[in-house]
Amino acid sequence: MRFFSKQVIILIIVIAVFSIGVPVIVNIYKESSQSSSSESSLKTEISAAKNKVIGTSVLGRQIEAYTYGTGKTNILFVGGMHGGYEWNSVVLAYSFIDYLNVHPEIIPQNLSVTVIPSINPDGVFKVVGKEGRFTALDVPANVPSEPGRFNAHGVDLNRNFDCKWNPEGIWKGTPVSTGTAAFSEPESRVIRDFILANHPAAAVFWHSQANAVYASECEFGIIPETLDIMGAYATAAGYPAVKSFDAYVVTGDAEGWLASIGVPAITVELKTHETIEWDRNLAGIMALLKYYSLK
Repeated sequence: MRFFSKQVIILIIVIAVFSIGVPVIVNIYKESSQSSSSESSLKTEISAAKNKVIGTSVLGRQIEAYTYGTGKTNILFVGGMHGGYEWNSVVLAYSFIDYLNVHPEIIPQNLSVTVIPSINPDGVFKVVGKEGRFTALDVPANVPSEPGRFNAHGVDLNRNFDCKWNPEGIWKGTPVSTGTAAFSEPESRVIRDFILANHPAAAVFWHSQANAVYASECEFGIIPETLDIMGAYATAAGYPAVKSFDAYVVTGDAEGWLASIGVPAITVELKTHETIEWDRNLAGIMALLKYYSLK
């Protein structure tokens, strides 16, 4: 009789604990499920690139922009200013897009990132022979690449912006066409209009092959913040940081125009015309994102 009483007491205790515990467990499961669903929803929102055609080239080829993240502070990355002559800058930009598709979480909540992979698609086509996305394997061997530097009007786009624009441009000591006026070319107008409409906090232009990171400047000199981001990117990526390009006089460059309107911009010059130096540049990108996440 005494043993039976103990069993009854234990059974009552078990029933009581179970009846209290089940709602608790259910609530914990619901909260965990809701949290997981919320995180998944946030990741989906961040990873969904907003792909937009922002203009066309002289020959009507599309110029696209891919934007990730939802933060108000936007960082702009641009490849392919010099088309097929610097095709690796386009491949680097597409590699960054691929990375963002898989790892959208690298973008801090207060930031968004826009990548314009190819601003001179006619110049790319002249060398690669392919429209839109391509890889290094699509680039023919031993093809003269220098003609692909210019757009279909034969203009050096990085001499067509409104910073010290000059009707006579120089590239490696050789005269190049700068267009009929600043922003005479559709490709440079695409960049101008996109920047004026979206107000990026900073811009990175990928070029090749000087193996350095350069600051930008125009009539009023270098913006102090430009030196900060130049140093952050260069240090992380292992490139030399150079305040001013002095090998020859450059007029009408995109980065200089950005400096003239108060936007910090840097030029990242890859080491060769064939490699993208992905690990180095990812480190530089991450350093830049960290810098702006703390501002």
